[in-house]
Amino acid sequence: MNSSCNPSHFRNLSRRGFIQVGTLGALGLSLGDYLQLQALDSKIIGQPERKEAKAKNVIQIFLPGGCSHLESWDPKPDAPIEFRGPMGVVKTKIPGVVFSESMQRCAQIVDKLTVIRTVVGKIPDHAQAQYHVLTGYTPTPAIQHASMGAIVSHELGGLNQLPAWIGIPTGTLGPNAGYLPSKFGCFSLGADPANKGFQVRDVSLPQNVTADEFTKRQDMRSAVEAHFRKMDTDGVALDTMDDFYQKAYALLGSTQAQNAFKLDGEPNHMLDLYGCAKYKAAKGKLVSAGERLLLARRLVEAGARFVSVTYEGATGWDTHNRIKEAFQDNMPAFDHALAGLISDLDQRGLLDTTLVMVMTEFGRTPKMDSNTAGRAHHARNFSMVLAGGGTTRGQIYGLSDATASEPSRDGITVEDFLATAYGQLGIDSRKRLMAPGERPIDIIRDGKIIKGLLA
Repeated sequence: MNSSCNPSHFRNLSRRGFIQVGTLGALGLSLGDYLQLQALDSKIIGQPERKEAKAKNVIQIFLPGGCSHLESWDPKPDAPIEFRGPMGVVKTKIPGVVFSESMQRCAQIVDKLTVIRTVVGKIPDHAQAQYHVLTGYTPTPAIQHASMGAIVSHELGGLNQLPAWIGIPTGTLGPNAGYLPSKFGCFSLGADPANKGFQVRDVSLPQNVTADEFTKRQDMRSAVEAHFRKMDTDGVALDTMDDFYQKAYALLGSTQAQNAFKLDGEPNHMLDLYGCAKYKAAKGKLVSAGERLLLARRLVEAGARFVSVTYEGATGWDTHNRIKEAFQDNMPAFDHALAGLISDLDQRGLLDTTLVMVMTEFGRTPKMDSNTAGRAHHARNFSMVLAGGGTTRGQIYGLSDATASEPSRDGITVEDFLATAYGQLGIDSRKRLMAPGERPIDIIRDGKIIKGLLA
């Protein structure tokens, strides 16, 4: 038998190879990692159970490297100098509550936030901690767990022709779709919206392809698929491939969806609200979180279910050295952008239905390193933030001890944090999904909803 007619050959055929077979190579229809063919044999148990959903969509903001809680949400100005560190504080709108001096703008919108000062992690290792906070599980060689974005994509689906899970600016941290089929994975923009000439790959037709040519090539692909079906090729692979292509065609054909990825029409006052193109680090590098968070707002407003935003700043948040200088470089742009995002969502009436999550992998050691003027990894106590989506407003949840080393009261686990977020989306985190090998996996194991976080 010719290898091109062998069903096993088709099952192993790459996406690019299939596009070439279908004469679609000139179309440029790839959609990056979003259309990868992986885990075609994964199965799902039953239909999603639906609880009352307070939130319709999520903006998940991740600060990789381990953002210090002491230099942001939980400073300790009365601690000895070796613990409190080199930065001052700013008063917030909540009497008696202070943030680090680098959080001037967030201090003024704290009445719209829930700041959790007592998140308890497990492992002070970057890769493992990232995996943990994004999935609710610690890594194991036995299985790749699904990130929250993939779970939400599977349980809730997309709207208005947009991918359900979109990553800004590129890629996704963690295991992506994990044991779920890759169609629930992250659609990466492939570019940073802060860059000049920003354009999202694969959301518009190439300049040399007209709408009529696009339709003809779509028909050709359908004919090629029919040919493969006549050869009794793997039906699961074909169905999954067809689902990928249908989503691709819908996105390419939707002006509304394409416009959601553009910042061109935003007025100057909106760019100013987010602090776009305003901040530079000490070495002159432009540092802006504004474009990323503004684009996230546009996407959820257009119907994206889950938008992951990664912000590393100019030097990252792994501040083993010179922590004051790092926060002076990284935080002002983020502080401006986050305050702008929360205010913008609230003014548009979107904050009640959009859950904003500010997350990091762990905190930093309470005691400064006198040799490096920085802090090492610390997982036993750190801070994360929620806003909107039916969570409380104007609350500082939990109390850490005098040096921010451990929770003094109301500590919550990462699993609790994620279970609470899932609950606001109407997803029962105790539900089991079926992984390959007929293995049922809890969405979150041993996580409970923290009612004190909910309005």
